[in-house]
Amino acid sequence: MGRTRIAVAGAGYIGQAHMGVAQASARCTLSAVVDPSPNAAATAARAGVPLYASIEELLARDRPDGLVLATPNQLHVPQALQCIAAELPILLEKPIATTVAEGRQLAERVAQTGAKVLIGHHRAHSPIMAKAAQVIASGQLGRLVGVMGSATFYKAASYFADGPWRRELGGGPILLNMIHEVHNLRMLCGEIAAVQAFASNATRGFAVEDTVAINLRFANGALGSFLLSDTAACARSWEQTSQENKAYPSYDDEDCYVVTGTNGSLSVPTMRLKTYPREQDRSWWKPFEVGTVGLVRDDPLKHQIEHFGAVVRGEAAPLVSAQDGLQNLQITEAIAEAAQSGRSVDIH
Repeated sequence: MGRTRIAVAGAGYIGQAHMGVAQASARCTLSAVVDPSPNAAATAARAGVPLYASIEELLARDRPDGLVLATPNQLHVPQALQCIAAELPILLEKPIATTVAEGRQLAERVAQTGAKVLIGHHRAHSPIMAKAAQVIASGQLGRLVGVMGSATFYKAASYFADGPWRRELGGGPILLNMIHEVHNLRMLCGEIAAVQAFASNATRGFAVEDTVAINLRFANGALGSFLLSDTAACARSWEQTSQENKAYPSYDDEDCYVVTGTNGSLSVPTMRLKTYPREQDRSWWKPFEVGTVGLVRDDPLKHQIEHFGAVVRGEAAPLVSAQDGLQNLQITEAIAEAAQSGRSVDIH
């Protein structure tokens, strides 16, 4: 059987990452690049595949088996609807849409048509996250009590100089970075029912937040606290601890999540596990059994493209559905609303 032909729309940083894993895949192959920008010609030439200026041209001249949409956020919904109408399976980069209303429109269309749509929350394909979720689901930690999380890192001044829009509302870490964390927290602890938040711009003084303290209530009764900051010189972020993206320096002694239950705790991604050996001896006066959960570290983008190929071929349902993408966006927007209003926001 021939390899599944995958085209990539959008030849920017993340688009090129998708191109690379498609080229390296055993079951998929990169068939084309779609991008109207002048720089895209060199990118397609290096990849050895044809370049098309639009999705319309791609469909007319070289229809692939599936298409990765790694285009600007404002194009996500119209291009996804175009592909659904053409019955072309898509991997749609997150966020699913720029607004919840747009995302709901797309999710409803997917539900109506049964379209094959995978949302690109790539950490869902992380072997680390899969193992952590497995440990929690096994009951080793007991009944889930809470999670302490963080995404603390320092964005250089050039980040804001290169994109001045990042200094304005909508350009801060809530909408740019927190959506990754929301999906991870849902994977580990279940659905989020309500959020509270305090935001500050005291460090940089931009119009947008640079630091946010977030409280979460999960549907199962567990609670969570989360510190988000793009001005904190601290390595407690997924990028700086997971070792999945080699572009970032990594620190083996740092974690970004600690999930705790009535019988123990799991730190992620070091996978340090502390549990009581006997339920009747649980007490802070008693010692934990201490160990480390074995795992394999691997590139989640590689696993994501293989999963997308399986979705295209009808071998699997999307691990991250359009409804998941919508829920992640809704929770992220709720955090922004809570920070602005000072009120707790329920997730419906």
